[in-house]
Amino acid sequence: MSRFFATGSDSESEESASADEITPKQPGTTFKQALLLSDDEEDTKRIVRSAKDKRFEELTNLIKTIRNAMKIRDMSKCLEEFEQLCRAFTKSKNIVDKEGVPSFYIRLLADLEDYLNQLWEDKEGKKKMNKNNAKALSTLRQKIRKYNRDYETEITAYKENPQESADEEEEKEAADSGDSSGSDSDDSAERLNAQSFLKKKPEGIPDASKFLKGAKGSGDESSSSDDDDDEGWGSDTVGSGSESSDEGEEKSSSMACVFLKKTQESEKGSERKVGRKKKIKKKDRIDEEPEEGEGEEGEGGWQEVKGGVPLVKEKPKMFAKGTEINTTVVVKKLTEILQARGKKGTDRAAQIELLHALSGISGEHNLGQGILVKIKFNIIASLYDYNPNLAAFMKADMWKKCLECIDELLDILFENNNMFIGENIAEDSENLAISDQPFRVRGCILTLVERMDEEFTKIMQNTDPHSQEYVDNLKDEGRVCGIIDRLLGYLENKGSTEEICRVYLRRIMHTYYKFDYKAHRRSLGLQGETKSEQDQEESEGEDSAVIMDRLCKFIYSKDRTDRIRTCAILCHIYHHALHSRWYQARDLMLMSHLQDNIQHADPPVQILYNRTMVQLGICAFRQGMIKDAHNALLDIQSSGRAKELLGQGLLMRNMQERNAEQEKIEKRRQVPFHMHINLELLECVYLVSAMLLEIPYMAAHEFDARRRMISKQFHHQLRVGERQPLLGPPESMREHVVAASKAMKMGDWRTCHSFIINEKMNSKVWDLFPETQRVREMLVRKIQEESLRTYLFTYSSVYDSIRMETLSEMFELEIPTVHSIISKMIINEELMASLDQPTQTVVMHRTEPTSLQNMALQLAEKLGSLVENNERVFDLKQGVYGGYFNRDQKGGYQQKQGYQRDQKGSYQQKQGGFQGGYQGGYQRGGYRNQNQSNY
Repeated sequence: MSRFFATGSDSESEESASADEITPKQPGTTFKQALLLSDDEEDTKRIVRSAKDKRFEELTNLIKTIRNAMKIRDMSKCLEEFEQLCRAFTKSKNIVDKEGVPSFYIRLLADLEDYLNQLWEDKEGKKKMNKNNAKALSTLRQKIRKYNRDYETEITAYKENPQESADEEEEKEAADSGDSSGSDSDDSAERLNAQSFLKKKPEGIPDASKFLKGAKGSGDESSSSDDDDDEGWGSDTVGSGSESSDEGEEKSSSMACVFLKKTQESEKGSERKVGRKKKIKKKDRIDEEPEEGEGEEGEGGWQEVKGGVPLVKEKPKMFAKGTEINTTVVVKKLTEILQARGKKGTDRAAQIELLHALSGISGEHNLGQGILVKIKFNIIASLYDYNPNLAAFMKADMWKKCLECIDELLDILFENNNMFIGENIAEDSENLAISDQPFRVRGCILTLVERMDEEFTKIMQNTDPHSQEYVDNLKDEGRVCGIIDRLLGYLENKGSTEEICRVYLRRIMHTYYKFDYKAHRRSLGLQGETKSEQDQEESEGEDSAVIMDRLCKFIYSKDRTDRIRTCAILCHIYHHALHSRWYQARDLMLMSHLQDNIQHADPPVQILYNRTMVQLGICAFRQGMIKDAHNALLDIQSSGRAKELLGQGLLMRNMQERNAEQEKIEKRRQVPFHMHINLELLECVYLVSAMLLEIPYMAAHEFDARRRMISKQFHHQLRVGERQPLLGPPESMREHVVAASKAMKMGDWRTCHSFIINEKMNSKVWDLFPETQRVREMLVRKIQEESLRTYLFTYSSVYDSIRMETLSEMFELEIPTVHSIISKMIINEELMASLDQPTQTVVMHRTEPTSLQNMALQLAEKLGSLVENNERVFDLKQGVYGGYFNRDQKGGYQQKQGYQRDQKGSYQQKQGGFQGGYQGGYQRGGYRNQNQSNY
């Protein structure tokens, strides 16, 4: 009879129904699968693999990814995966030492190197690559060449017999698969043991005893009814009436779990009620707690905690009483402290204190310098991690601690010459204990010093440059340079070439922008003025020029990365230019060809290039090379963004052009204030250079309609000055230059000189140069010479002849100088005149056209262009270009058109002859003839 029609009490039917709902599983399924495993875990098998299989599988997966990236020429992905592969291979070093380097790894290294060499030789393919892929290709090629040096013999063997190595790898894979299949029986035995353990686990629940009795009874009743119903429902089970005792236990334990869940819920409900009662009594306890606290504080018991303060995790106790302090225990404690690093709620300051305490304990128990160095590495890293935000800078106390720790670390390294440190040392192969073997510690001192240098730059960027705090922070640069010098001495003995180049660049970056006053005094012969012994010792030290030359030349010859070499070249040029070594700086810039590819460099290098070009232009100005100075400064000044291009501040822009994130990034690229170039000095040098070039050119081409502008910015300043309704005495630097330009245009060099060189301009600009007096003398000389040229251009039509002695007195120049200037003007056909040597006079050729003649010439030019435009319109109307004519007819027409052109050309020649005959070969007429012949 079916169980749905069975008679019985309501309680029995409810119990049986609940039992049926609770265990709706197929016969044969075990309790442990229903209770502990999800559906996915039921289908999958547990596989126990060795460490070798895990490591090798990780390597093969990375190799597959690299090969896929090679197929699509994704160099960035290749570089990223190759770095991961190297790290994974380092982790599996212990296995590789036992088993040997796997052949599939050697095969990838050989194939990847060949592939990169092939790409490198394909110049056309490299040009088509984007910026990131090209950069990744260069980096990866250098890394693989350096990495493959350790495996030269294996790679050579593979290249000799590539087929044999592939066969060996297949055999190894087959053997590995056989081992894994042979271990299936062991796995099944382990699973049986796990099942037996899992069966007993639910029986150990203590609170389920009162429920298990009823559950077993209901299970027996339901099983007795199920025995009759199985045949009626067509069940395929055999022996369903005689169920095993294990299944009975499983059903009873599953019932117990259901009841346990309800008990947990009821417990939660009771907890809530208790919680409410506690809240009600909370106010009464608050009044009582302070009195209890006062009584117990004397006994050293409870402490009063202020409300609202977030709970901090308990500091791990250093060591229990009676623990033997040795290297293993200290390393274990160090690992325990570092495990909390980066987790939410970790007190970073407390972590640093714990590490300091740990280093003190290791020093007290004389555990050796190896463990002390490892702790110091972690202390410095924790100090750097104290500020999780990249934009934030170190606080003053943390910065002092960092400098002290790095100094102590370098002291230990210098005292222990037998200690080896490096990033390539695996943690497993570290030797920290005192033994016959030398200490081996994982870590890189160069990386810590580079990060220290970056933190110093951040501190200077985020400090108000006009405060005393900035000056105090800047005093720390001496300590920073001292640490870099000590590290430089250490790495010169023990470091690789790449590390030496990196630390040399750090030293260069702290030297290139500083003017060496001691070397300057020495060159002027002022050594005797130094009185104190300290000054004498410092003056006897090595010049910055010698230091820069030595460091930069080492980088030029040894560096393999383009960036370090580019930065070194730019710093070297900057230092030459700063110390007025114009020809060395110019030659180095031209030989390096940096201006061809600098647009592909990263923004900090581009900023350094802009700074170098500006310094080069200022150096040329000091040396009197006005044209070179103008050309060097033209790009920076014409953009109107000199402040931004030099990394000395941000201009106000719309949010569309630059969002908040980009603004943060650009602020991090700013140069500290003590490295700034004076922008007013820069603009003044540019405008004065433009004045000395533009004013004579404007006077020479006054009536030329096609006159070009040398400097747009200078013309803009002139137009601004002309628009002013009231002309008062000049105030700003720009007004001084504009007033001086107007005076020079009239040939009045004394007024021009008074506007350019006066007390106000001296204090703003000229006193900022190291050799102030020499620069002023050069300026006066240039103003006299260019005023003379302007005077001759402007007033040559007034004179029949003029004595050179008169010109010499007017402009206070020597007669040979005047003679030389006039001779150059005559040779360059700028001045139509001749020199009479016996009388020392300049005889003018009356070739200057009057204003009426100039206007007639301009009218002739415009009429010529009008005739040409009319001919083009006529040709379009006739349909010459419509394709209606045959080839012969069209060709004939073209010949006719050519005849007309010849005829027109002869007309132009006649016109040019007329002009030439009238003007006697005056250069303006020649200039026009040359332009008219283009029509």
